[in-house]
Amino acid sequence: MVIGALNRGEVLKDKIEVKFVQTRQDRRCFVELPWSLYREDPNWIPPLLSDMHHTLNPAKNALLRMGPSIFMIAYLNDLPVGRIGAGIDLRLNQAKNKDLGYITLFEVIKDYTVAATLFDRAVDWLKEKGAKIVTGPQSPSNGDDYRGLLINGFDTPPVLLNSYNPDYYVSFFDRYGFEKQFDRFAYYYDISDGPPERLLRGVDLAQKRYGFTVRKVELNRLNREKEIIKQVIEAAMPDWPDMIPPSEEELTAEIERLKQLAIPDLVLFVENKNGDCLGFAVALPDYNQVLKHLNGRLFPLGFFKYLIYKRKITGVRMFVLFVTPQGRRRGVSAALYYYTMLNARRLGFTHGEGSTIHEFNTHMNIDAQKAGGKLYKTYRIFQKEL
Repeated sequence: MVIGALNRGEVLKDKIEVKFVQTRQDRRCFVELPWSLYREDPNWIPPLLSDMHHTLNPAKNALLRMGPSIFMIAYLNDLPVGRIGAGIDLRLNQAKNKDLGYITLFEVIKDYTVAATLFDRAVDWLKEKGAKIVTGPQSPSNGDDYRGLLINGFDTPPVLLNSYNPDYYVSFFDRYGFEKQFDRFAYYYDISDGPPERLLRGVDLAQKRYGFTVRKVELNRLNREKEIIKQVIEAAMPDWPDMIPPSEEELTAEIERLKQLAIPDLVLFVENKNGDCLGFAVALPDYNQVLKHLNGRLFPLGFFKYLIYKRKITGVRMFVLFVTPQGRRRGVSAALYYYTMLNARRLGFTHGEGSTIHEFNTHMNIDAQKAGGKLYKTYRIFQKEL
């Protein structure tokens, strides 16, 4: 029996065994399982194996140091057929005064019995740790990666750091009793002809009226920029149910992770006449267009492929945009969209994605649409009382 056959929906009659990830061999099995599950899916993008191993390593992943966590693999006749991670973010729970647990990195063959077995084991473990509600899929690193289950938009590959999964996962979550907590939206932008003219007019009027300026990140002053970013996030972040401003450790780790990929012209800050930051945005080239050629390995040959395909990237993803209360309704968000598009087009990119935006973040969704965005993918966060 092979995974390919199981994925076609054959009935499972044998005993399913779930094991905790403990050894190096277990971690390798957990990390490499998607290669078997998605081998016939042209839209799946293989992640870098090294990145996934770092995600499972508490020394490399700050979230795993925020509370207990576990990773599990489901086996059928000694064949790995599913996986799941579960954990508790004690810092988030303290801030929200709740007993939340999360699941992450869920993958499974097309069989509900295996999925339910994985959910059962994750739920039982979370109950033992005191969780009263489970949410997910959440990011395994408290970043933007693997956050949410894709529920529509299966016809195109994901962009950098976004989730991708088969459509049958949605029915598995529903059948097990998970309920929608909220959705997160992704917007598509065609910038082949540059930013929309109406966006230019609005930004021009706003800059003249409110006197703000836009500058790019200064990588040689990254510690200073990090402090500005931290201050803006703390001032701008609403009371979201699943997120709080990052800790110093988390923010440092995320910046270190992304600075190797960043282009200064796509990391922008808006400042008023006094030099106070009113907002910032971070966009990155869609390196998924490169990763699809590397099959998870950067060395030895993958690095040369990286250098070749990096020059052929056509898309960008804006995945961070924060505006302080002082900058709202003053065109700051529009300016960040406009200048990101303008710079991206000048650099040769033809399209972009703005994602992901919580469905209840009304003003940001309106801003995304006014900037020319077309809603084309939706990611769902589920919850279930334990």
